[in-house]
Amino acid sequence: MSTEINCFHVNCPSRLLFDQIADKWSMMVLTALNDGPMRFNAIKRMLEGITQKALTQCLRRLERNGLISREVLPTSPVAVQYEITTLGRSLQTPFKALYAWTQENLDAVEAARDAFDSKREAEAALA
Repeated sequence: MSTEINCFHVNCPSRLLFDQIADKWSMMVLTALNDGPMRFNAIKRMLEGITQKALTQCLRRLERNGLISREVLPTSPVAVQYEITTLGRSLQTPFKALYAWTQENLDAVEAARDAFDSKREAEAALA
């Protein structure tokens, strides 16, 4: 009897992991940590538009999934820094490929959006 995983099933563990990895903030945090360990506020400053709550939640998810590590620094006041793990680094190649695809196809996507919006506006004008 085969125990094949159905990645489209709502309870599939791979689906949850994919949701967490493909989240825009997760991808950006992992990219920000590529150059080395960073403290929370440095990450927050780098990721324009992220809230403290969203960053905290993202960092916890990434740490729980083993993609980053968290180290409490014995300073006064106590500081925390985050670093990408070997497992997290293994996502660099797919992330770079996705970024390259985005750059290569941005004009085509923008043209498709414009065409879609124009068609919707024309349909709305006829209604």
